[in-house]
Amino acid sequence: MKLYAAIDLHSNNNVLVLIDENDRIILEKKLPNELSAVLMHLAPFKDAVEAIAVESTFNWYWLVDGLMEAGYNLKLVNTVAVKTYSGLKYTSDEHDARHLAHLLRLGILPTGYIYPKEERGVRDLLRKRSQQVRCRTAQILSIQNLVSRNTGKGISTAEIRKLDEEAVSRLCAGEPTRMMALKSNLAVLRCLDEQVEVLESAVLAQAKLKPSFEKLLTVDGIGRILGLTIMYEAGSMDRFKKVGQFASYARCVSSSRWSNDKKKGEGNRRNGNKYLSWAFVEAAHFAVRYNEPARRFFQRKQAKRNKIVATKAVAHKLARACYHILRDQTDFNEAMAFA
Repeated sequence: MKLYAAIDLHSNNNVLVLIDENDRIILEKKLPNELSAVLMHLAPFKDAVEAIAVESTFNWYWLVDGLMEAGYNLKLVNTVAVKTYSGLKYTSDEHDARHLAHLLRLGILPTGYIYPKEERGVRDLLRKRSQQVRCRTAQILSIQNLVSRNTGKGISTAEIRKLDEEAVSRLCAGEPTRMMALKSNLAVLRCLDEQVEVLESAVLAQAKLKPSFEKLLTVDGIGRILGLTIMYEAGSMDRFKKVGQFASYARCVSSSRWSNDKKKGEGNRRNGNKYLSWAFVEAAHFAVRYNEPARRFFQRKQAKRNKIVATKAVAHKLARACYHILRDQTDFNEAMAFA
């Protein structure tokens, strides 16, 4: 007899359901988030379990890794793609788990990518770096805002990094509360600068671009750190059969629904990988600065729309170019990318 299991995982508990080939419930249990408890309840059925579907939005590493190491066939559920009948009056975690097990039995369960455990450490360090970089940018923008609204003048990032006690006093006209606010931002900024450098050093000491990803460095705007970020976030490029799938995963494609040439609404714009999206936007900023065709393309888009849309358009072009570079192992062709 073949059995199919599903686990609806939450922050502090999980619901385990086991069904047979006729959708009869063999086991249904709410368990604490302890691997030993899950393994204990699965143990009597281990030889009959065909696969286990795990639905989780953020905290699945410990469970999926533990079950795979115990010899189970794991399927990570694509939570966005799973559809349930909207007319149901009552649902619960048990109902959800049963539905997942049913889809698994039928072979139509939408699944996600289980990122290799041995590569997650470096990927998470790169994600932590991107978080710190965004926090650092927030501090810079806060200082620029403070200076602008009190003096009517702008201040560049380079000037901010050179600020000392005397310069702070002069910018704030000696006003104590304003000086305290600016110094607070500067203290956090300098701490973040240090942490970003520490994380970069750790990543570069542990990881290097795989040969199949070395061509990314031919793209203006992509250096070693961004190249590693793209490599670790994309994972295996075999996942993407078409360039549009990769661009969509990088959140570089607009989400909208059209009928009869009229826009009927929008889909979930957050589908995809936010870290990969951030990497291509960062690359777009550098490309516009250092690549002439990219700059001209950006300026044309900006004239029609605005700076944010233009930057995203450049990121889209770079994402598509990177897909072809990685698939065909060719150098970056700026003329084709920004034609």
